[in-house]
Amino acid sequence: MLQKRYEGFLNTPCLWHNTSSVLNLKQFTIASKPHTIDILFEPNLRLGKYVERLVAFELSLHNNISVLAENIQIQKDKTTLGELDCLLLKNKQPIHLEIIYKFYLYDDSVGTSEIDHFIGPNRRDALTDKLTKLKEKQLPLLYANASKPYLERLNLNCKTIEQQVYFKAQLFVPFSKQNIELKTLNSNCIVGFYINLNNLHKFTNCKFYIPCKKDWLLQPHTNVNWLDFYTFKKIARDDLEQKFSTLCWIKYNNGELKKVFLVWW
Repeated sequence: MLQKRYEGFLNTPCLWHNTSSVLNLKQFTIASKPHTIDILFEPNLRLGKYVERLVAFELSLHNNISVLAENIQIQKDKTTLGELDCLLLKNKQPIHLEIIYKFYLYDDSVGTSEIDHFIGPNRRDALTDKLTKLKEKQLPLLYANASKPYLERLNLNCKTIEQQVYFKAQLFVPFSKQNIELKTLNSNCIVGFYINLNNLHKFTNCKFYIPCKKDWLLQPHTNVNWLDFYTFKKIARDDLEQKFSTLCWIKYNNGELKKVFLVWW
């Protein structure tokens, strides 16, 4: 399963390509191919930290990349100010890399721009919130006085460090608007659609599977224990009542597989 998750991560595109398109944030570029992954994970890692370990393995396969430090907790007077995800050398160039892997749904009733329209599955976060946090908190942390001792231990000077993000995402569009074309973000990130209970009756003849959170990385495949419509609806309803949107795989009668969010809103 670890191998499939790693391959799912590798196959997830970066959220944008053009450096100037999203707050002048530069995407980290790396040419990686599937490789047998053989690392151990701490139990109960949340998905974000799990992805960071996958990235660490990916970086380790490249001779021109040297990781200097990961998950650097910046503290001042015993208070944690934040964390630098990764400091590395790529072709001898020092880089501060922030690693992000997210799931966003397109809702054009939110905001006025393409970026504004992408929100979290449970409506508790949004792409614009994450970008603002990156721009105003996470990346500037490198230049804080409290970060200087950490950098000096690595013989680094913040003035020579380039800042980049490794921002991958899976995007979902409304079931009724699956032909949306993105202009700023990468359309290849669109992997499925979302529905609510009002739409669910359209899939009564389908089979369903609810993957665990780490398996959200995977491409849907047939070798799982599929649920019938009524069993799935009962399980999903419990989540929806707690305002938790469910990611599932849907298998049509013709064998076609789709990745879908069933949302509570």
